[in-house]
Amino acid sequence: MPEQVPEKFIDELRSDSDIVEVVSEFVQLKKQGRNYLGLCPFHSENTPSFSVSPDKQIFRCFGCGKGGNVITFIMEIEGVSFFEALSILATQTGKTMPENIASNQKPSLSEEAQNILDAHEWVSKLYHHLLKHTKEGKQGNEYMRNRGILDETIDAFQIGFAPNVENFTASFLEKKGFHLQTMVKAGLLTAQMEQVYKDRFRGRVIFPIRNHQGKTVAFGGRIIDNGEPKYLNSPETEIFHKGKIFYNFDLARNHIRKTGEVILFEGYLDVIAAYQAGIKNGVATLGTSLTEAQAKLLKRYVDTVIICYDADRAGLEATNKAAKLLQQSGCTVKVAKLKQGMDPDDYIRAYGNESFHKHVIEASVTYMSFHLDYLKKDFNLQVDSDRLEYIERALDEIAKIQKPIERDHYVKDLGESFEISNEVLQQEIAYRRRKIDKHKDKQEVQRHTIDKKNIRTSEKLYPAYQNAERHLLALMLKNSSIAEKVQNELGSTFSLTNHQVLVTYLYAYYEENHEPDVSRFIEYLPESDLKNLAAQIAMLAVSENVSDREINDYINAVKGEHLNKEIHLLEKEQKEAERTNDPVEAAKIAMKILNIKKEWKHR
Repeated sequence: MPEQVPEKFIDELRSDSDIVEVVSEFVQLKKQGRNYLGLCPFHSENTPSFSVSPDKQIFRCFGCGKGGNVITFIMEIEGVSFFEALSILATQTGKTMPENIASNQKPSLSEEAQNILDAHEWVSKLYHHLLKHTKEGKQGNEYMRNRGILDETIDAFQIGFAPNVENFTASFLEKKGFHLQTMVKAGLLTAQMEQVYKDRFRGRVIFPIRNHQGKTVAFGGRIIDNGEPKYLNSPETEIFHKGKIFYNFDLARNHIRKTGEVILFEGYLDVIAAYQAGIKNGVATLGTSLTEAQAKLLKRYVDTVIICYDADRAGLEATNKAAKLLQQSGCTVKVAKLKQGMDPDDYIRAYGNESFHKHVIEASVTYMSFHLDYLKKDFNLQVDSDRLEYIERALDEIAKIQKPIERDHYVKDLGESFEISNEVLQQEIAYRRRKIDKHKDKQEVQRHTIDKKNIRTSEKLYPAYQNAERHLLALMLKNSSIAEKVQNELGSTFSLTNHQVLVTYLYAYYEENHEPDVSRFIEYLPESDLKNLAAQIAMLAVSENVSDREINDYINAVKGEHLNKEIHLLEKEQKEAERTNDPVEAAKIAMKILNIKKEWKHR
């Protein structure tokens, strides 16, 4: 722990920052026993293995092995330094950072990336000011008002306007001391020839794209006059990866958690219009199709995603693609249906907020209803052969549904739509289900085989002495008296090197008169591997009222392994003495071995 950071300040931050609440900002947690469980934000998984302990104020992933306290979590999830993590937690808890910490902050970004981030903050404020308060931004202001966007909404999204002047932004950035070639890399300027820089977004309404910390990392620009492209987005940079974040995620996150669902839109104005209509849990992709990383991000927060894309051919294709990806990530998918040719912004302006709530969002259909309807586009249902082929395709899809009641619902609908008896359709479903179950059984066998070959270290069956060491350490983390007993009996004579290092730090921690507190102890450790190990061991289920006999059994198991290793080394030395014809030395070693065994036997 850096010397300049007051320990008292860190303790206050940790005690005021409940780890369950902090982690819940990033992960959908569900209570399981005394702990909370969710999908790990640090590696890809479909089965939750990420555990948070409110009692110990620590987290641990039993899949990838990461663990620590609330400060460690912020450092990992935000990709920031220790100092920046403290600053984030201080802001969340309403604390003021001590001057000596603020002055010693070490940014986690490279110097160039920090310059790009700073430039985006300055330009975002500039464009917003222009739109709201200047004649240069009047055209953009009028455009937004004509779209029905109110002042408070413009402020919430920090919407701005870039004048149609070739070097307006370039001149502004140069005066602020930014290197213009770096601003080209940032995507704020273009360079058509050497040392001739032009504004990238000129003549456009500007939509700042913020990361989940609320910092502007990119822009989307919509042209006001005639011209192409209609929408222009920032290129990817060190601080902006469009396939990993969403537009408006920073504002929507809390509403997503409260509602338990997220509305997925295609465009910035759709999100903004919906927000103004009272739908605050909306986000949008950034000019590209939904990515696997984005789908997994949503699954960490919610179970249900409502897709509300444009009601045209391209929108339907995008909806189908996104829905499949979200389902693969474990989300429950619904689809909001708009009138043909409309987008959400059009609908709200035409029919109003209440109608959008009631007849679009609340009336969203299940993924299967949408998908069965979507399949019809490939068939002419007036032709017998096409109609029969569609029914076969629909049955294939319905058969994949796991819940019998849900399957029956769609079978009944299909039968009524095409005047086919329920009995016939159920026979077809049963035939398909047998094939699916047979295939699933094969996959299950293969999965179990792979799992056995790739068992993670955290789930291994440890040898008895390792289990003894782990349980001793878990007890020592909870009780300083047990730690003192172990120190007197064993010192740091643990078999595993990482256990030796951890116990050495634990002894030092208690010698400094600290109380047992695993979250605080984790902060005391200098390396992430040790923090992970401490969190892993602290999560072990150990008895609250452990007996002296149990502790002694663990100590003896550790000592026994240590003596076994000592005997093994002596036996090797004895063989070497015999090989070199040194019977006296061999006899001495044999006596040593005998004495060790006798001493251990009479303990």
